[in-house]
Amino acid sequence: MRLHKNNKPQTRRPAIQLHVKTILNRIQRFTGFIYRQVRLRGRGASLRIDIYLEAHASIKGRCALCQKPAPGYDRLSERSWSFVPLWGIPTHLRYPPRRVNCPEHGIGVEHLPWSEGKRQTSIALMNFLAQWAKRLSWRETARAFGVSWEAVYRSVDWFVQWGLAHRVLEAVHAIGIDEIHWGKGLRSDNFLTVIYQIDTHCRRLLWVGPRRTQAALRRGLATLGPEVLKGVRFVCSDMWKPYLRVIATHLGQALHILDRFHITSHLNDALDQVRRAECSRLQGRPQATKLKRMRWKLLRRGSRVRGHAKRKLWGLLRTKLATGRAWMLKETFEDFWHYRSLTWARAFLSVWTERALRSRIEPMRKVARMLRAHEQLILNWFRAKGEISNGPVEGLNNKIRVVTRRSYGFRTYHAMETALYHNLGRLPEPPLTHRFC
Repeated sequence: MRLHKNNKPQTRRPAIQLHVKTILNRIQRFTGFIYRQVRLRGRGASLRIDIYLEAHASIKGRCALCQKPAPGYDRLSERSWSFVPLWGIPTHLRYPPRRVNCPEHGIGVEHLPWSEGKRQTSIALMNFLAQWAKRLSWRETARAFGVSWEAVYRSVDWFVQWGLAHRVLEAVHAIGIDEIHWGKGLRSDNFLTVIYQIDTHCRRLLWVGPRRTQAALRRGLATLGPEVLKGVRFVCSDMWKPYLRVIATHLGQALHILDRFHITSHLNDALDQVRRAECSRLQGRPQATKLKRMRWKLLRRGSRVRGHAKRKLWGLLRTKLATGRAWMLKETFEDFWHYRSLTWARAFLSVWTERALRSRIEPMRKVARMLRAHEQLILNWFRAKGEISNGPVEGLNNKIRVVTRRSYGFRTYHAMETALYHNLGRLPEPPLTHRFC
């Protein structure tokens, strides 16, 4: 105690320390350990908070392997672990670990509830960084909280591995299989094979792996396990033959659907091929300029074209250009998806493909031959009563592209895989004493 100039007694400032310890005990208590003291060190940019812990005198240390109490052996020197920043100030936990003599595993360092293995980052901080990394890029997270990019990456990786180990794959009735381009070039190495759950109650990433091959898809299905595969009732995919063969072998009990999104995509690609070929043939004529400017009008569904654009479109159809006839074939095929009867849908498909084959427009003829080759899988869309489609798959694919763009590319494939599971996997989270964000 000391006296002020006004002769009033004033105590020192242990009350501040007590308040901080009270907060820590309420939000981050560790069984068997107590907070001994909290110190504010340094000045300016070097300011930091050191939180000192000590083991409870009446509680034995636990073996790090079996979590059972064991007699003490000796004590190591004091170590430090990065903790969640308090008031934006870098914070560290400090404690001299004990070594215990476990009857089963011998002498080893005790189990520390705030740490995992030899990591110098506390579990609380890894949770904190991983949760913020869903909202910000990894680089922005590192800058915001004064840590390295590697620290954020390791935190997210730990978060994801914990989630994958504890996730429950029950009630998976519908899956979507697709590939995503990654990297430069169109080699198989620059694609990812992805498997999604596309049930109405849950849409998430189940598995992602490198390369677009049969072996990659088999590996992904094997990862899910036979019990999960037995419960799958619907499978959506595109028409890539290696995927079709694997699905027929490993998911034979499921209804395999080639949905409207991929078919519409093939029709649009064929139409654009016709347009570009005709632009080259008519180069130098006014019609070529009009065709170049009408690309997006042609690719849009006719019912969505309005005003001046619609008048231009109908003007094109009055000509004898192949682009106009290809557009009519593309638009009339949209009626196929509105049938309720499987019989009538099959009849429409037969008539439409015959008409396309007689059109002498080679890109559209190619699409017609493809539709005939996969007729049964296409008609499965009606057997599923239109309840399942690859629309959710394409939505998740777009989210993958957003994740990769937000991260400005990844140094390694594993980093990208970790980010995808983190953002799209809907993984369970480690238990927390409170929410950080």
